[in-house]
Amino acid sequence: MTYVVGYGPHKHDRSAIELACQLARSLPEPVVAVSVVPRGWGTPGAGGTDREYEQWAAGEGDDSAALALADLAQHSAVDGSAVWVAGRSVPQTLIEQAAERDATILVVGSGGDAEPGRIRLTSKTDRLVHSSTVPVAIAPRGYRTSSAVTRITVGFRDDDASWSLLTRAAEISKRASARLRVVTFLVNPSRRPVTNTVSHAETQVVNLWAAQAAAAQGEAADHLTSMGFTGANLQLITAEGADWGAAVDSVDWADGDVLVVGSSSTHRLAQVFLGSSASKILRHSPVPVVVVPGAAVG
Repeated sequence: MTYVVGYGPHKHDRSAIELACQLARSLPEPVVAVSVVPRGWGTPGAGGTDREYEQWAAGEGDDSAALALADLAQHSAVDGSAVWVAGRSVPQTLIEQAAERDATILVVGSGGDAEPGRIRLTSKTDRLVHSSTVPVAIAPRGYRTSSAVTRITVGFRDDDASWSLLTRAAEISKRASARLRVVTFLVNPSRRPVTNTVSHAETQVVNLWAAQAAAAQGEAADHLTSMGFTGANLQLITAEGADWGAAVDSVDWADGDVLVVGSSSTHRLAQVFLGSSASKILRHSPVPVVVVPGAAVG
C-alpha cells in the first residue's frame, strides 16, 4: 500500500507532497512521487527526432524526480521515493501507477491559478477525479503543515452513499487516532439579511430541511456511538449559509483538518463524478479534501 503523488515540478508548489506526508504521519505507508513526462511517437519514421525527444523527456523526468526527492527530504520520518514514467495522458498514467503500486490514495495539488490556501482543479486533475477508482486527495495551493491528521470532517446528507462514506471515515479516524466531525451543509439563500420577498412556503421548506438534517444527524450520532465514539472525539454540526462559501466558512477549520466528501456513482462511465454540492464544497474548502469514489454527499 502506498500514497501516490502526482508531482509536477513546473508548478513550483510542493503542496501535494506536503499532504501525502501528512497522511503518512497519520497512517504510515510509503509515499511515492510520480512525475509523468511525454512519451515519444514510437514510429519508425520519426527516427532520430523521436530519439532526441525521448532523451529530452528522460532529462525532464530525472530533473523532476530529483526535485521531488528534495521535497521529500524535508520529511525525514516518512518513507519517500520518487520516479518518473512516460505516458500520453497524465491522469491515465497516474491511475495506472496507482493500480500498480496498490495506492491507498492518489494525492494531487491545486492549479496555479488557485488563490493561496484554496483548491482549484486543473483540466488534468478534473479528469483524474472523474476517472479514479481510488480516493483522490487534493491539497490547497501552497499547503504546508507539520501536523498529522488530527480531525476528519465528513460531509453527510442522509442517503445510502453518505452512510457508507460516514462508516468508512469513522473507521479511518479511529485508525489515525483523529477526531471525527460530521457536517451537513445547508445553503439557504432565503435567509439573507433582506428577506422581504421570501414567501411563507419557502420558509416552510427551509425549516423542513433543517428538521430533516437534525433528525439525520441524530441517527448518525447513534450509529457512531455504537462504533465506540464519544463526545471527546465526535462532533456533529449543521453548517448553514446563504451560499456555499458562507456555509463552508461557517465551520471552524484548523491545522490538521481534512475534509472528506463523496462523489456520485450514478454515471456508469465515471468512477468518481463530483455532484454539484460536492464540487462547490471543494472549491470553497480551506483544508485538504479527499474525494471518495462511489458516494454522493453534500
